[in-house]
Amino acid sequence: MLSAQVDNGHDGLQPRAKAKLAEAYRKRLREVAGFQCVPEPMPMRNRTGNTIYYLFFASPNATGKKIVEAILNKYRNRGPA
Repeated sequence: MLSAQVDNGHDGLQPRAKAKLAEAYRKRLREVAGFQCVPEPMPMRNRTGNTIYYLFFASPNATGKKIVEAILNKYRNRGPA
């Protein structure tokens, strides 16, 4: 798993800009790094609900993607801690 920090809670980036940045990184994992299986990243949030980084999974293996998607989807829509 990989993570990409995009926010410390005070960077001024709007949520849409953060999501766009995460999608660009995901695209790069597929197209430049050559990973075939890169599910949607999991936003990791602080106590106030600000996304502080995204957790990525990248694999050449579709089975790994399936397992990680099941795990990430279980927690994806949880609010702040």
